[in-house]
Amino acid sequence: MCTVTYIPKPDGFILTHNRDEAPSRSLFSLETQTIGNDTQLLFPRDAKAGGTWIMASDGGRTACILNGAFVLHERKLPYRRSRGLMMFDFFEYDDPDDFFEEYDFEGIEPFTFLLFLQERVTELRWDAHKKHLKHLSSEDTHFWCSATLYPPDMQVKREAVFDQWKDSLPDEKIIDPDEIINLHFTGSVGDPAYDFVMSRDGRVQTVSITQVLLDKKNAKMKFFDLLEGNRDERQILLKDR
Repeated sequence: MCTVTYIPKPDGFILTHNRDEAPSRSLFSLETQTIGNDTQLLFPRDAKAGGTWIMASDGGRTACILNGAFVLHERKLPYRRSRGLMMFDFFEYDDPDDFFEEYDFEGIEPFTFLLFLQERVTELRWDAHKKHLKHLSSEDTHFWCSATLYPPDMQVKREAVFDQWKDSLPDEKIIDPDEIINLHFTGSVGDPAYDFVMSRDGRVQTVSITQVLLDKKNAKMKFFDLLEGNRDERQILLKDR
């Protein structure tokens, strides 16, 4: 599941996420929710499972999750907690580093968790045995795709499509978020099973595209439901920090 791109801006960033999933479980709604620490959340909810794969808060945090850590893993059901519900647990922590250090990941299926702040990007991979934490620059572009659907050689090819797109842009060009959406719709390696909008005989396919636009005042979320052809857009005002 998932293809993710991150593009920095002078006042924030653009995060875009393609979700690859079995279409039979893909019912969505874009909503807001306030949790116990008075944090307002904005996210698309998986109506069947109750969790989410991407979330923004009025505290300036944005996070998303991809299935798998480094390689395709063998599933060992049942799992203690779903990865989509773990996203809600993360935002209950006032300090994200406390979550990385203290949260009990035992019994959770392998994942790649990405946190985006104005000042840094953090990547946490859980391989069912060990945490692998890495801090990345928020001033560089980044690309990820799910280890469960895309083997390492295909991850390289897909990232090359992203790099070629970047290289085709004029120097110092301010990137339009719609241009990135277009890339996420049309990016291709020449094989429908591995294109950015992918399909494997309808068993697994790209079911939605979500984009978060964060600046100093707002977090705006655009949501494209590729199954029903619907689009939704909402935003939340960021707290003064």
